Amino acid sequence: MKKIIFLFLPILLFCSVSFSGYSQKRNFVKVNLFSPLVKSGSFFYERVLNDDMSGQLGFFFTKVEAGDTKFSGFGITPEFRYYLSETAPPKGIFLAPYFRYQSFKLSVEEGTAKGNLSVVGGGLLVGAQTLLKDVITIEAFLGPAYGFGNMDVTSGSEDDFDINTFDGFGVRAGITVGIGF
Repeated sequence: MKKIIFLFLPILLFCSVSFSGYSQKRNFVKVNLFSPLVKSGSFFYERVLNDDMSGQLGFFFTKVEAGDTKFSGFGITPEFRYYLSETAPPKGIFLAPYFRYQSFKLSVEEGTAKGNLSVVGGGLLVGAQTLLKDVITIEAFLGPAYGFGNMDVTSGSEDDFDINTFDGFGVRAGITVGIGF
């Protein structure tokens, strides 16, 4: 009996490993190619949930100067994706409502004013994603965004900062490349 088990165990293991290579990937790690243009790093993790839905969690960090104001901080963006096409995720056209939280430290160039900015918002994306060789993803997305910020000034006054970019309507766009596992 032990000989049979030891004989079939490697065969069973080989079959499970070889067949698992043919199963569709459900996890994807991606990077936004637009991020370097705005001096930030933006990364995503997408998990396929079923035949037409997935969830994605995005994270970005930045350290940039806008005018005489220096920004440094991060943001986190959970989103739900509903795929409209007949193919299973992560392929096809999708709609993605999302929520976004951003936290920044701000300072005016000469250090005369400092503060912290928290921004809460969300929006709806329309996008398309393709899957190459069942491993590589390429995606483009675009949609309206809305956010509102809360400024906590630690020195200086609120008038020293221009945070209008973070309040109100805007656009969220990107092109990502990723890998599945």
